[in-house]
Formats: sequence, C-alpha cells, structure tokens
Amino acid sequence: MSESDQELARDLGFLEAYTIGLGTMIGAGIFVLPSIAAEQAGPASMISFFFGGLISLLAALSLSELATGMPKAGGSYYYVNRALGPFFGSIVGWGMWAGLTFASAFYMIGFGQYLLPGLGQYVGFLAGWGQTGITVAALVMAALLTAINYYGVKETGSLQNVIVITLLGLIIAFLALGFMSDPTIGEFNPNGLPAIAATIGTVYVTFIGFEVIATSAEEIKNPSRNLPLAMIASVVTPTLLYVGVMFVSTGTLSIEVLADSQIPVADVATEFMGSIGALGMIVGAVLATVSSANASILSAARVNFAMGRDRILVNWLNEVHGRFRTPYRAITTTGIITLVLIAIGVGIGTLAEVASFLYLVTYALVHVTVVVLRRANPENYEPTFQIPSKLYPLVPAVGMLACLAVLAQMSVEFVPTVFTLGPLAFDLPVTPTPVGAIGTILVFFGIGWYFVYARDRALSESLVGEAIAPEPTAKAGEESRYRVVVPVANPETEQDLLRMAAASAHAHEDEQAEVVAVNVIEVPRQTSLSQDLRFEEERVEGQQELLDAARDIAADLEIGLRTRAIVGRDAGSVILDVIDAEAADHVLLGWKGTRSRRDHVLGSTIDNVIGRAPCEATLVKLGPEGGRGEGDIMVLVGKGPHAPVAARRGAEFVSAAGGEATLTLLNVQSPSAESDGESSPTERGETIIEDLVERTGIRYMAYDTEVRVAEDTETAILEAAREYDTICVGATRSGAISQAVFGSLPETVGAEVDRTVVMARGPEESAMSIREALRQKLEV
Repeated sequence: MSESDQELARDLGFLEAYTIGLGTMIGAGIFVLPSIAAEQAGPASMISFFFGGLISLLAALSLSELATGMPKAGGSYYYVNRALGPFFGSIVGWGMWAGLTFASAFYMIGFGQYLLPGLGQYVGFLAGWGQTGITVAALVMAALLTAINYYGVKETGSLQNVIVITLLGLIIAFLALGFMSDPTIGEFNPNGLPAIAATIGTVYVTFIGFEVIATSAEEIKNPSRNLPLAMIASVVTPTLLYVGVMFVSTGTLSIEVLADSQIPVADVATEFMGSIGALGMIVGAVLATVSSANASILSAARVNFAMGRDRILVNWLNEVHGRFRTPYRAITTTGIITLVLIAIGVGIGTLAEVASFLYLVTYALVHVTVVVLRRANPENYEPTFQIPSKLYPLVPAVGMLACLAVLAQMSVEFVPTVFTLGPLAFDLPVTPTPVGAIGTILVFFGIGWYFVYARDRALSESLVGEAIAPEPTAKAGEESRYRVVVPVANPETEQDLLRMAAASAHAHEDEQAEVVAVNVIEVPRQTSLSQDLRFEEERVEGQQELLDAARDIAADLEIGLRTRAIVGRDAGSVILDVIDAEAADHVLLGWKGTRSRRDHVLGSTIDNVIGRAPCEATLVKLGPEGGRGEGDIMVLVGKGPHAPVAARRGAEFVSAAGGEATLTLLNVQSPSAESDGESSPTERGETIIEDLVERTGIRYMAYDTEVRVAEDTETAILEAAREYDTICVGATRSGAISQAVFGSLPETVGAEVDRTVVMARGPEESAMSIREALRQKLEV
C-alpha cells in the first residue's frame, strides 16, 4: 500500500487547535518579555506587541490557505518546499528547527527565573541560587520535557488544555485588577520610532504559536473553518492580552524597576494583587513556560520528519522507537541543542530575537508561496479556505514587506561603523547586530546544506515556473449509497464480520449498497501521523494485508467494498469520523465478549462508537465456527425500541444464507407479569411477536415462533440462547453511555453465552447535552 493510499485521522476540533496555538503564544512571552520590551521601547512597547500581532495575523491568513490546501506535517516548511523548491525548503526547514530550539531555550530560562527568584520568595530553599541556579533549573526541566516526549506520555495533550485555561483566568484577573488600580503612563515613547520597530523583532517570538496549528493541519476536523478560525483566534487573543499587560505593567512600575525585574509580571501584580496574587502569577508563569517548551519540542520533531520525508534531511533522525512509537532521535537531538543553548549562557533576549528572526524569514517566504501556488494551481492544491478576493494579493504582499522590514530593523543598528577585512577598511552607514549575524549565519547554513547534501537528493521541484501559466483543475462528485462501515483489525474474524455486514448490504441492493472496511493504526500524540505511517513498516504492511484480504472476501461475497486505511490518535473517534464522512447507515463491530472492569463497559473503542454513532449499530461476538450468522438463528423478541433492529439483522442473515439457516422468534414471559386478566403468558408472548413481525416487515420469509414461561426470565433466556447458533438481541436502553451500552441483559447474553451473539440498536437519537451542542457548534 503506498503512502498516498493511507488516510490520517482528524482528531482536533476548534478548541483543541486553538489551545495548541494559544498554549505556545501565551507562554513565556507574556511573563518574561515585559521587562525586556520596556527597557527597549518603554510604554510604546505595547505598540510593538500590537504590530507583532498584526504581522502574525497576515501570516495566519496565508498559512490558513496553504494548510487547508496541503494539510501535511511540517507546516510552513512543507508549503515553501513544495512551491519554491528545496533550496528555499532547506532554508525554512533548518530555520524553523533552529527557531523552535532557540524558543525552547528561551522558555526554559524563563521557567528558571520564575521558579527560583520567583518562588524563592515563598519557598526558602529555592532562594539565593542566583544565575547558576536559574541555568540548572532550566537544564533539568528541558531534559525532563525531552524525556516526556521521548517516552510519548499521552497525558501532555490534556494537561495543555488545563494550563491554557488556568493562564487565561490568571491573566484576565491581572488585567481587570490592574486597570482598576488606575495605572499611570509616564513618557510614552522615550527611545523613538526605531526602538518600537526593533522591539517588534524582540517580542515576535511570542507569536510563533499559530505555526504549531499549521504543523497539525492534517489532524484538524473541518479544516476549512476550524483551521483559519483557530489561527486567527490564537493570534488576536494574545495580542490583546500582551497590549493590556504592557499597559498595566508600564503604568504600575517605573521603566527602570520593570527593566531590572526577572519576574516582571509577578512584581507588577504585587502592587495591586498583593503577595497572593503575585504567587498566582509565578505559578502561572512556571506552567506557561513548561507548556510552551513542550509544544515547541514536539513541533521541532515534526519539522524534522517533514524534511526527512523530502530527503532534505537524513532519515536517520526520523526513526520511530520500536516500543514508544515516537521519533526519539529527532526529539533527543532537539533536546540536546536546547540544553547546549542554555548551558553556554546565551542571553534570554538573544534567544527570543533569534527565534523571531528565523520565523520572520519563514513567514516572508510563506507569503510568496501563497502567490506561487495560486498561480501555478497544482493538481493536489485545493484549499478549502482562501484569502478573500478583496484582500488578495494585498495580504501576502503587505505581509512579506512587513516581515522584511522587521528583519532589516533587527539586523542592523542605524549607527555608522567601520568594517575591516585584513588591510581593507569599509565605512558602513549601519552597524550589524549580533542577532542579525546569528540569524544570517543560520540562513546561510541552510543554503550550504542544500548545496552540499540536499540538492541531489531532494524530491520536490519549484513551481515558480508553472506559476506563469496557471491551469484550472476539475473536481468530481460522488453518488449516494447505502453504506455499512466495518472496522476490521483481526484476520481471524475479518471474514465473518464482512460476511455479516454483506448480509445487511445485500438487503439494500436497490440502494446501490456497499461495505466500507476500515482499519486504524493508533499512534501517540508525540509522533506525527505521517511519520508513524512512513516508519512503522510492520504495522502498515499488516494493515495492507488485512485490507487486501477484505477485498478478496468481498469479491467472493459479491458485494461492493471500499477500504480505508487510517492512522490516528484514537480508534473510536476515527471510526465515528468515518461514519460521519461516509453518511453511513449501519456500523458493525466485532467484540471479544468480555466486559471492561475499569472506565469502559465493553471497551474504549466500542463504547465510544456504539454510544455516539448516529446510524444503526451492531456488535458481534463470534461463537464457534459454522454458527456465525448461520445455522439456527434466534431473535430475542421484546417490547424494547430496538427489538425490530435485532429482528432485521436475523432476517438478513437468514436471507444471505440461502436456505441453510432457520429463524426463530423467541419471547420469554414471567407467569406473574401484569395482564388484562384474560390472556395467558403464552398468548401475551405471541402477541408481542406478531407486533414485532408487523413493525419489522419480515412476513415475506419463513420463521418459527416460541414463547417460554419462567419465573427467572434472565436464566430462561440464557438457557434458550445456548440451543441456537446465533442469537440476535436488541438494545434495552437508549441515550448516552451510563452503566451499560446496550443494557444489562443483552450484554449478559453476549458475555455468558458461548455462541455468536449479535447486539443491535437503531440510530442514536438521545437528546443532545449542552456540552455536546457547544462542541458540535465549534467543530462544524
């Protein structure tokens, strides 16, 4: 199976994508940069934050179009490499990786400052460590985060959401109380416009978080809406917060005091929130810096993977760990570089500015990429979101010029200098800055890497030439069919499950029925979905063999079949997405017959699918060979709303067996049950069976009826079930999952009867909860 045959699951809704970006952008920047920005531009630094956000907003619009047109791991690197070729791809790829490592080191030093000088005010043994202690704390936490991503701890994703919500609450409280304290701004712009412009470059590191959303584009649900919305929201939100924090900070403390503070936001909070408020901001800063660094390390590994996929980088870096399923070499390398940057004592301001420099280079090329792809219009570029026609090409043009202007301001100081080269001396009207020098060296490293390594190996070619003569592409439609979705995972049960699904499909042949066989490979969040697909050859080959076998089985069953091979985070969510995308009428799943003892009833995947699938759902526990939807088939008849669905399943199996199966409709009555005083238990049972036959519409076929009378109806049902080869039973409950999925009786039959047991329910029509309604609204 080729890589192009694989699908990647879309697991992230708007909220998840938004918090991914916001979690990086609301990190160390808002807690550490106020002191650095205030020293450079005074209160006018709030203008620097505003324009930094505006430049990011333009980049977010361009990135949104690119990411919905080519949702692949690697984000900006992938788009630039695809449109402008591997020369620029090498520059951007190395730049993004280096930028993320510099940013990670920046976050970690911010962590050390708030942990020791900050918490040291409240916890005695943390005080008095000085700069050495800050460096050691940063190194320890950076190593710990590298280990967490190496081992693939899944809980980091959920923790990220909690941290983001906590930080928003803390910052909103800070701003509310800060504004109420009546801050007073002194001289607004003491250092002039050049200082404001230069400060944009310093603070821009706080705005690179939305790039993390782009690197996860292939995993976002409904990307045409959720991706641009999440990007724009994750830029606008911190921009407003940053401007507000700078206003409160510069209006509360003098510029001199603020510039000398290692924990500026906490020191400001002390003035109007007291020591408790300051402690809250310190704890928030510690959480924020950890969250930001974790997201950056994860994203850096994904950029590595994308470069390796395009043969710009050696694939050795991208090997996936056999046990932890993570790109451990890429993660380890990123962690080591981050540790080196911390250990050699690169200043926190320099770390921030170099990261900003490299991402401004990236976004300048991203804007060019939008124009090239619009004009070249390659076959596989079909963006579901486009920059509005009234704003194109204004957005990419202004965005690129803005990035270049900030880069120029960061690279030089407008002070004359003399540059000497051996005996030669040159009078220069400007003075190069250290940040400009470091950034330029890293850019030239990317260029050198291209010529030394990537030029003869890279797979992609530039589309700039094709942009001169664009050609439109056509899109094809798809007709509606009756569809049965069947998740398959076990070669030993695959044939029987497909045969039973085919029985249901054959009953709707006039509706051009087909079966959709789905197999899901689950991977940890630390690993890019594409990365696991490419490097987990054993699992991918197993998936291929399973689905190839499904096609052979379908040919024998004379049923139309499509296969979908998907790599995702959670099998249950993936299957639900397939059901929704296919507009499936029926989903059929296999079950081992054992109940979960912990958080789930029948299993995490089964509970999720059966509890939420909007179509008919059937769960099958396969019994002995020769009696799987064949032989003597019994349908347990009751008054429940899903009994007709179980009866239809039984009738479908009998019809598909071609005269080699029998159908019995069984009802069990208690002699003490309430009655009208005239009907016997047997007559009551026969009435219930007749009513079911009418509701189901199966009078066309032969069937037997049986009514048993017993004091203990459950025991009677279990005894009767053991006399048949296949038992079909309808769910006895509806609504969301609580203590059971189908109800205690069907699940007891499935767990205790050593026969094939088929549990069925109709479409899930339970009332939508407020939480589900909000989630659906945000994911539409």
